[in-house]
Amino acid sequence: MGKSAISLNLVRVYSVYFKIILHKVTDTMAKQQNFTTKIIGGEFKGKLIEIPNIFTTRSSKGILKESLFNTLQFEIMDKNFVEVFSGSGSIGLEALSRGASQCYFIEYNKVAYKVLQENIKRLNPAKCQHMFGDSFEKFDTILKMVEGRAEKSYFYFDPPFATRDGMDDVYDKTIALIEKIDASKTMMVIVEHMTQLDMPKNIGELEQIKRKKFGRSTMTYYAPKED
Repeated sequence: MGKSAISLNLVRVYSVYFKIILHKVTDTMAKQQNFTTKIIGGEFKGKLIEIPNIFTTRSSKGILKESLFNTLQFEIMDKNFVEVFSGSGSIGLEALSRGASQCYFIEYNKVAYKVLQENIKRLNPAKCQHMFGDSFEKFDTILKMVEGRAEKSYFYFDPPFATRDGMDDVYDKTIALIEKIDASKTMMVIVEHMTQLDMPKNIGELEQIKRKKFGRSTMTYYAPKED
């Protein structure tokens, strides 16, 4: 074998080697960029889950999450929990830890969805259903799944704060999704939104029962109208 052939083979070997090293370094950096948060109550209390460090995914503040589950208390046990625009699934997985019978997640961002899958694996995959895609397009599928179950459901909506093109009407579209929910099969609907937004008092057969502010974010609660 001539010197030129040997040199060419060495170049190929080093090229493959450096690609492998670069892939490992990139993967490590991506993991290092992720934040972590803890499950704060229930079966998996103290377990760490990851939150992707990307612009379009926000982690619900610890105080906000604590307030939410202080409101829901033990009523969540043996109920379904749907987290729409789920990101890493930090709310739905908290519900799972606190006794929800089945949890459902929808996420459109590939990075966030991968983190969501890993977080589910750390806890209880058997009680979780996750779907990749746009929440506005996939919601009907999830809704059909939960309304076919015997248990009533909680829905948590945390739409993006108009951070990507075509999302200026995100809250109008979110309200349209909520209007599809069958109140007779629902325990509660919670919407996390920008504080400056005034959510309607009634959405379909649901009425606003509580509103709590947390700086730039506010949670508004809806329950089936009383007869």
